[in-house]
Amino acid sequence: MRAVVLGGTGALGGATALRLARAGWDVDVTGRDASRMPVELSEAGVRFHRLGRNDGRGIKQLVGDGTDLLVDLVAYTAADVRSILPAMASAATLVLVSSRAVYMDAAGRHVNGGDSPRFEGPVREDAPTLPPAGDDTDPFTREGYAPCKVAAELAALDSGLPVTVIRPSKVHGPWARNPRTKGVVEQMLRGEPAIELVDPGTVDHLTAAANAAALIETVAAHPGTRILNAADPDTPSAADIVRAIAAQLGWSGAIDPVPNGLNRGHHPWRTAMTLDSTAARNLGYTRAGNALELLAEEVEWVRTQADPGAR
Repeated sequence: MRAVVLGGTGALGGATALRLARAGWDVDVTGRDASRMPVELSEAGVRFHRLGRNDGRGIKQLVGDGTDLLVDLVAYTAADVRSILPAMASAATLVLVSSRAVYMDAAGRHVNGGDSPRFEGPVREDAPTLPPAGDDTDPFTREGYAPCKVAAELAALDSGLPVTVIRPSKVHGPWARNPRTKGVVEQMLRGEPAIELVDPGTVDHLTAAANAAALIETVAAHPGTRILNAADPDTPSAADIVRAIAAQLGWSGAIDPVPNGLNRGHHPWRTAMTLDSTAARNLGYTRAGNALELLAEEVEWVRTQADPGAR
């Protein structure tokens, strides 16, 4: 079995490539910078190809005619999807990684809007999404990101190809470009006596890259056109996350709740939102682990980046 992972050197792509390689797959990943290729992937036999997302011809040549699974983690727009449709048509199974940011609540609020969304319960795949963006929208802005992702989803799903769209929540894992635990880890490593948290009880659903990778492997065995949420099985609060990091690092300081409006205590886990993963489980997906135990892998990776001698 052969897999090609577009954008395979970050947290989710790396976890997917590594899981497949360890399961016996022949795996190729693309990226713009070979220095970002995790050594663990190379040691597992994963091959790196320096290819940009807009190099449709190069991607088509890499995919060839014998690819069983094509995973696209770097499609931000409908134009991105259209540019590699020939390559997509050559693969037996396709996975497009999108985002939970596409969802909006009953009042039209969403995670990148001015007002936080208020969902009545876990969000299912058939929940309303933002309107799709046009081709002139910049996907690398707060306002444009989610509408562009919706447009990319629609371009893939309307292609007639066996595309599974995966919507993860807040991804965590080694090799993350912007690990959300970094600020907390650095405060603890500096020996800060206290960490302030606003809204410490908020549950902002996490997605371990390892769990998303397990879902992608499941999809590979069950090709089809569908949308699946990808999220961790448990739902720790912001305070739970910080306490788990503290226990891992041996930090004994205090966690101090602070009220809203003081411009203090900000953290990455403040959007009250959970995803319903029933459809993924019904497909046969089995989790790689729970949120906090897998979050420890990112924390350790962040720690070694801060202190290379700790490896």
